Amino acid sequence: MTAAGGDKPATKPADAAKPADGAKPASAPAKPAAAALPEAPPWWRALRAEPPSHLRAAFGLAMIGAILLLWWLVTRGDPVDRIISPSKIPSPSEVFGSFGSLRDRSLGESIMSTLERVFVGVGLAALVGVGAGVLASANRGLGAALNPLVIFLRSVPMGALIPLTLLLFSDGARQKTMFLFLALVGFVFSDTVKAMMSVPERFVETAQTLGASRLQIIRKVLVPLALPDIITSLRFQFGLALGYVMLAEEINVQYGLGQMITNSQRQGLTEHVYLLVFLIAVLAFGIDLVLRTIQRGVFAWRKDL
Repeated sequence: MTAAGGDKPATKPADAAKPADGAKPASAPAKPAAAALPEAPPWWRALRAEPPSHLRAAFGLAMIGAILLLWWLVTRGDPVDRIISPSKIPSPSEVFGSFGSLRDRSLGESIMSTLERVFVGVGLAALVGVGAGVLASANRGLGAALNPLVIFLRSVPMGALIPLTLLLFSDGARQKTMFLFLALVGFVFSDTVKAMMSVPERFVETAQTLGASRLQIIRKVLVPLALPDIITSLRFQFGLALGYVMLAEEINVQYGLGQMITNSQRQGLTEHVYLLVFLIAVLAFGIDLVLRTIQRGVFAWRKDL
């Protein structure tokens, strides 16, 4: 049927949308290409970026090699022609070549005696400092009461603790142990409180929501999360203790690395003094390496250790 007035039948919109015969349909608009992500800069151009582990080891060895080379340069040649007199700095060969004569001076007994004093002193400081730090972080009133004592212990010069511990504990083995304890316990306490307070509050709130008591929160939330940092602090205390014990071992000891250093200085054995300092550094590094290896194995979830 045609429209009135003789008009042609209206074309359907669907028919108008169809492409003409032989014509290709219009293609859909192309999607914009995804922007390429910028590449991370190499570690030497990024701020605070860590180099690969093998490069860190290489840099450390290179620094040690540079120091040894400089040491050799300033001490090489005849004693009268050296840049620095052998009475002040012996050559590397003189220092390390004196190990045999140093060993004959009861070196093994002295190392064991020093390590025993260090481990007992640090152990007592850890027992008291960590325990008091956990309680003080849970009860801020107790922390406020202990702070003056801790500040006093941290501020007293180490040399002033020697006569104090001599008055209190005579000059025997107990004096050496208590000297290390008093020298370290303030630092252990402060580091424990800091580690406990740095645990995010959301963990405490979650435990409270689950109905945990205060003791359960301390024992199962705060202490486990703070323990890696507490152990890091104790690692540093061993290094401090090996330095502090040298002061204590200058008084009335039969064996000890500090006593050996004092005797070597009095006898003019300069090469033994340098070698003993080197051995103390090796002992400190070895203790730290063992503790750090255990720490990384136990707390594998902490990638920053």
